[in-house]
Amino acid sequence: MEEKKEDQTTEETTERKTPKQLRFDEKTKSQRAWYAVHTYSGYEDAVARYLKQRVESLSMNDKIFNVIVPKEKKIRIKNGKRKTVEEKIYPGYVLVDMNLTEDSWYVVRNTPRVMGFVGPDSTKPTPLSKSEIDYLMSKIKGDEGEARYRVEYSEGDLVKVIDGPFNDYEGKIIEVDEEQGRVKVSIPVFGRETITEIDSLQVQKI
Repeated sequence: MEEKKEDQTTEETTERKTPKQLRFDEKTKSQRAWYAVHTYSGYEDAVARYLKQRVESLSMNDKIFNVIVPKEKKIRIKNGKRKTVEEKIYPGYVLVDMNLTEDSWYVVRNTPRVMGFVGPDSTKPTPLSKSEIDYLMSKIKGDEGEARYRVEYSEGDLVKVIDGPFNDYEGKIIEVDEEQGRVKVSIPVFGRETITEIDSLQVQKI
């Protein structure tokens, strides 16, 4: 059992500490680009903080320019309360704006809680395309000062109305408007289906 543990440790150390084996073509090395870095789930913000500290302490500002955790603002509606939250667009990933060299790869790869770069393998990171970066940046900037609703319901859910003129009636959600935080509910009244649009706070799941 001890032997197996030693082998695993050796393998991990070899993977993390062999920058001389990396092979980056001249075009990749000379280009500044964004790279996605896979982290342990839930440690994205910590990784971004650790990496920024390493960049400063190792004077790598000329090769690693920015580190972000892509997030967007949403309004989550749950348990009768409306709350603005920031949600990660890609949980488990951090984006790094950098010139890829043996040194910069080593600094990022050896940051605590980092699992590796996104690419064919850990030694061949693939830069994100311009369209991918434009999409992410538009979501991040588009949500500055503005939050979107996140309604905890979907079409087909059976609900009970807990407020308003249809209080205590039961029905089925037929449409969800996450932008406005509202739902359309089909409610049987006197043997007929009546459709009403109400705030999602006015219903609860049965």
